[in-house]
Amino acid sequence: KMRPPQIRRHCRLPSDAEQLMKNAMEDMGLSARAHDKILRIGRTIADLADSEQIQVAHLSEAINYRTLDRSYWQV
Repeated sequence: KMRPPQIRRHCRLPSDAEQLMKNAMEDMGLSARAHDKILRIGRTIADLADSEQIQVAHLSEAINYRTLDRSYWQV
């Protein structure tokens, strides 16, 4: 499991993905912990796609998983 320093080192985002993350954080009211979880999931998706960098598509998929998780557990 990656810790915050490792996340910053291994989960760098291109500017378009960074903007997507910023918008998601603001629109969904996500915490710093959720931010890190999304980045870790995005890194995993990028790894499965054999991509060196997290792309917008990888990050979008990770954000969608977070959205599903929130809607599923919300009472």
